[in-house]
Amino acid sequence: MNPEREERRRAEAGSRLRLTIPEEMEGLRVDQAMARLLPRYSRSAIQGWLRAGHVTLGKRALKPSDRLAGAGPLEVFVPPQEPAEWLAQPMELDLVYRDADILVVDKPAGLVVHPGAGNPDGTLLNGLLALDDSLRLLPRAGIVHRLDKDTSGLMVVALNESARQDLVDQLSARSVSRRYLAVTCGVPVAGETIDQDIGRHPGDRIRMAVRTRAKPAITHVRVVEKFRAHALVEARLETGRTHQIRVHLAWRGFPLVGDPLYGGRLKIPPDASAALARALQDFRRQALHATELSLDHPGTRKRMTWERPPPEDFRHLLDTLGEDLRRADAK
Repeated sequence: MNPEREERRRAEAGSRLRLTIPEEMEGLRVDQAMARLLPRYSRSAIQGWLRAGHVTLGKRALKPSDRLAGAGPLEVFVPPQEPAEWLAQPMELDLVYRDADILVVDKPAGLVVHPGAGNPDGTLLNGLLALDDSLRLLPRAGIVHRLDKDTSGLMVVALNESARQDLVDQLSARSVSRRYLAVTCGVPVAGETIDQDIGRHPGDRIRMAVRTRAKPAITHVRVVEKFRAHALVEARLETGRTHQIRVHLAWRGFPLVGDPLYGGRLKIPPDASAALARALQDFRRQALHATELSLDHPGTRKRMTWERPPPEDFRHLLDTLGEDLRRADAK
């Protein structure tokens, strides 16, 4: 049977799962336990199944707030996926790699990854559907991780459900390696590992913040180059929280150049050249680029690594910072 046709048939027919509850999860709410046991599915999807009566224990349909008491395996019906009403919109995408299982794209700054409030189309997802319309049968069209709208760089996309589940598992196991380049306001003395939990800001739902007893977040930072009042740093993610690098570096006192949420008011260094002042004023996005991506290929299990340099606006900023430093040293 044609593999793509079989993949489509399974997605359209739905499936049934049996979940054995480990002893350590007894007493948890059923929606919390299922989220841990089925990390490849979203919490909203799991709660939808529960509300629809698709999760049973014996003959009893469970509610999201029910507590587990170890009375046997859960029977879960995963309903069929309906083709999403997303638009396929042709756009120029920088495809770094593509085979039957995955593709890797170098996302430009300014491109939203997934449709949402305020961005119903014109996103990376819409462009992916123009490449392969069958992606609409996959959750989020095969997108397994995100970059902020104004962050540039490498992303991997699954092209079938088997690859998607494998990549989700790799992300959960932290075997996907991601290296970023960032330009900070202020100059860190040395590199460090920032191990601080991140959660939603208590007073601003748009922002994230370092908080106690929130989600664990670990960022490894290395200083690559120092300028007079800025630095080029490398950040490696051990976890993947929303805005993680931006939040962690701002918390340490080194927000990213151009960051509209965490950077504060624009500061021009004393005695900055006119060219540097103009470059800082014109850089209107966070100076962050996902420059390297490594993972185990879902099909071959071979370790693969891709690398892409920062885009032109990022390189221009670095060149101007370097010229400003040389000008100051020459005085």
